[in-house]
Amino acid sequence: MSYPAWQPWGGQPAPSMLASTADRERAVDVLRAGFAEGRLERGEFEKRVERAYSARTLGELSLLVADLPQGPVPQQPAVPMAFVPLARQRTNDKAVAAAVCGGLVFFTAGLTGIPAVILGHAARGEIRRTGEGGDGLALAGLILGWVALGTWALGLLSLIVLAFALV
Repeated sequence: MSYPAWQPWGGQPAPSMLASTADRERAVDVLRAGFAEGRLERGEFEKRVERAYSARTLGELSLLVADLPQGPVPQQPAVPMAFVPLARQRTNDKAVAAAVCGGLVFFTAGLTGIPAVILGHAARGEIRRTGEGGDGLALAGLILGWVALGTWALGLLSLIVLAFALV
């Protein structure tokens, strides 16, 4: 088996980060394991070990062990966690709608309270099921919706009591 001369594996450009001595030793360990398992002949093994010790970049090392088990684990450059962008969690659309309807109860005399409650409950169920974000928005919509509905119920009850008191 002959190894291609410095062609990027999988057609991808080879990483150009400089290899450390530890990186070279890890590649040689993978080569030794491949030789011990009978995956490499002695001549191929010796040629690859020689290339590993003379390799300058991680890309060159990954080419040498790419076709062996326990092949190269892509090395990520060491970046402080402060500079790594956090993955943003998707916000549930119904939670946003519940919060909007809940916020509008002040401007619609409480009429958007019913959609706020319905959307809030639906959103919280979806959030628990899917792990999406927006639980706080759904809860805010629920609270504002229930407050609006409670205010309407209290107002209607007061009108009924007042009507019977006047009769």
